[in-house]
Amino acid sequence: MSLRGFSLAAIAMLASACGGASGNDRALEYFPDMARDPAYKAFAPNPATRNGITLQRPVAGTIARGAQPFHYDKGEAEAVRAGQELRNPYHATPPILAKGQALYEIYCAVCHGSHGKGDGPIASKIPPPPSYKSDRLLGFAPGRIFHVITMGANKMPSYAVQLAPDDRWLIATYVRGRLPLPDTTVDADGEPEGTSA
Repeated sequence: MSLRGFSLAAIAMLASACGGASGNDRALEYFPDMARDPAYKAFAPNPATRNGITLQRPVAGTIARGAQPFHYDKGEAEAVRAGQELRNPYHATPPILAKGQALYEIYCAVCHGSHGKGDGPIASKIPPPPSYKSDRLLGFAPGRIFHVITMGANKMPSYAVQLAPDDRWLIATYVRGRLPLPDTTVDADGEPEGTSA
């Protein structure tokens, strides 16, 4: 067979391989697994991984997208440390205080009361929470209030699931900026004057 005859035969074979499928039929594919790889269900065994498990654990130290690490544990010492180290990203401006008040009324006033005196509607049914007007709580820095909202304290549960970090800071700003005793003046960071670090 001549070179010309071989070329014509190769072109004819190629044309017949490509032209046999209609618009509803899948044409012949070379390495179909490159276009449609085998899918494994999340909890099904998987021969392609070292440990045979499809759903792999994240690498140690991985932080979920959008997550903000919180490097404090529960307890009084950690709350004090958080109060010293964490800085409130908000200033006690009227719009910020209004947002904080709205969140406080939804999540906090039921126990702490609308004025922070520990006299909320369910306070008589639980061990009453401390008043924000007490000397002890007036000395709390916003970072410590943020820690208490995040981790909980004594009988108070953690609100980390219910409130995003920004919302917790808004509440801490409101608690420091609006709930202190009437004769307590507040600086721009939402702390009673004389307590800023």
